[in-house]
Amino acid sequence: MIENLLEKKSEFDITSKSALSCMTEPFTSKSHAALLAKNEIPLSHKRLADNYTVIKRVFKFQAVQSRITQPEKDLLAKYDFNTLEYTTAKQMYEELDLLQKWSSSSNFLLREDADKIMEIRAKELKFIDASCYVTIGNEVYKGYLALTHYFEEISKFA
Repeated sequence: MIENLLEKKSEFDITSKSALSCMTEPFTSKSHAALLAKNEIPLSHKRLADNYTVIKRVFKFQAVQSRITQPEKDLLAKYDFNTLEYTTAKQMYEELDLLQKWSSSSNFLLREDADKIMEIRAKELKFIDASCYVTIGNEVYKGYLALTHYFEEISKFA
């Protein structure tokens, strides 16, 4: 009887897929980026996404991109954010959600810092793309893919 039940067991894991994902796409991939893109997107995010998309399509990041500077790392640390190469996809989606909220905040300094952090993230992503992802040392840290999907979802050139 138990063997009969085990034979009929489905291989589909309901927690690994999203209704917004394709059959071959994992849950944490584009579905979260699509949901984030449904929110009110700040203009600064759209400009960075458009810039990233155009540069990626035209130049393919063949030019050498610089790493982020120490003051930029300090700004990330101020808000307890890791650098992009040490950020998981879940952390990146949570960070993007926060940055969207901060960009529409009534606090001018918070809005300014949110825009600077998005610029830093775009700079980090360009560097990772230019270096062909060799700076990523672990498969757990896929925050750069989450940011790429977010930019693709909100860019008008995607």
